Amino acid sequence: MTATTDRTRAAVRKFLATLAEGDPDRVAALFAERVDWVIAENPAARWIRPRSTRGDVAAHFRELAEGVRPYAGGNTVDAIVVEGTEAMLTGQLAGTVRATGRPYRSPFAMRLTVEDGLITRYHLYEDSLAIATACAPGSPQ
Repeated sequence: MTATTDRTRAAVRKFLATLAEGDPDRVAALFAERVDWVIAENPAARWIRPRSTRGDVAAHFRELAEGVRPYAGGNTVDAIVVEGTEAMLTGQLAGTVRATGRPYRSPFAMRLTVEDGLITRYHLYEDSLAIATACAPGSPQ
């Protein structure tokens, strides 16, 4: 493995460990000041919207924690592939939307770019319909 790949892999592992700890400010500290952020905007879930700065990253993870109660062991990473500054992760997301009490499950794919030890790209692809359905009052469970 190249030194760049090793550094990227270490940054991804640190990101996942810090994310599991649940401190939005510590997670955000792993990101560059400007971030290429993509999660398909979801008006049903106020935390899923455009972001572009380290401060926005902290706000995203804070709003996500306020909006979703995760299942113990529900968020899983099945695979991590790293080459150079790029990383791809796949897995499952699961939780309960606090406002509705409705659960969701979603496969995900995530693309991260790590430069100078900081995450500069965060693209998350998830089942936005499953999340929107869980956010909708009166939706079937």
